[in-house]
Amino acid sequence: MNASTAPIVPAARPESVRSPWDLTIRRFARHRLGLAAFFLLCLFYLMAIGCEFFAPITREWRDLRHSYCPPQPVHFSFAEGLHTGAMRRLDNPVTFARTYLEDASVSVPLGFFVRGEPYQLLGFIPLERHFFGVDRAQLAALGRGTDPDAVFYLLGADKYGRDVLSRLIYGARISLSVGLISIVVTFFLGIVLGGISGYVGGGWDNLIQRGIEVINALPQLPLWLAIGAIFPADWSPLTVYFCVTVALSLFSWTGLARVVRGKILALREEDYAMAARLLGASHARVLFRHLVPGFASHIIVTLTLSVPGMILGETVLSFLGLGLRPPIVSWGVMLQDCQNLQTVGHYPWLMAPALFIILTILGFNFAGDALRDAADPYSDR
Repeated sequence: MNASTAPIVPAARPESVRSPWDLTIRRFARHRLGLAAFFLLCLFYLMAIGCEFFAPITREWRDLRHSYCPPQPVHFSFAEGLHTGAMRRLDNPVTFARTYLEDASVSVPLGFFVRGEPYQLLGFIPLERHFFGVDRAQLAALGRGTDPDAVFYLLGADKYGRDVLSRLIYGARISLSVGLISIVVTFFLGIVLGGISGYVGGGWDNLIQRGIEVINALPQLPLWLAIGAIFPADWSPLTVYFCVTVALSLFSWTGLARVVRGKILALREEDYAMAARLLGASHARVLFRHLVPGFASHIIVTLTLSVPGMILGETVLSFLGLGLRPPIVSWGVMLQDCQNLQTVGHYPWLMAPALFIILTILGFNFAGDALRDAADPYSDR
């Protein structure tokens, strides 16, 4: 083939000319633990968005005949497919102790995308299909459509006979959204106040930094307790949810503000910032259009690492009965049933929300550490 007619193959883009965002994404993709944590968080948030679909039953459903029913194992056979045994309740007439036995001879068919309790996806889309649960159609075909023991509790039931797994999935929407909504307020206050402190300097810098020191000096747990005690008991659950989110945000922006101030102090005398000022750009444009985008990756890392603290704050307030209250379902509200150690000893599956909280916190920490390592692509490990 003639050299003049040979196809032109574009050369690989060298690392030195890649954009900072491109380098950050490439390095983050090579961080296996951080990538796994990122996909775990995506799974949790997807579950939270479609909680009505992923929950085996609706949030309001309850069956007092199966209160404190233990978790049921899932079995598989080629003849019956996925199934579980019917749970038989036994009450001791002397001690009134309640026990459950799995009747393996009576199977409860399970399946994916089965019809169940009707619900409204995202609050306005009426549906009846659930991702996983009891196959009521097959159960009716077997002539046991009204069997009271044909229930399925993968993670057990609480004192009212409500499915713990379904409430966990519904609670994920509240607990995880608190962190995301708080990020918006934290981002706004941290960027604006931190940017003014680093760019303007002088008296404004001194005032903002002393205010940050005062906020950081306040003990968090007593402060959260005081904030929770302020909320009137007659407020609606939605109002309490909004106030808890805002309260957590007002005391979590200081870390981001310190990061922004330090970066602005280092960048405000750079040539491109001086050139923008000489060309007549306003101070606000220089700050938010030229300086802040230069360290956007560091801002994302700081916000990512601050989300676990907000989720834990909501959990602590709700666990102590000072934050969100029933009928709102959150992981902290569910843990209110675990305040009695004797109850936890008899029904350990009620601690399932704590496991989800731990996984979420670890996921944010691992993903944040990976982002922090990838945010400086030119550093050598």
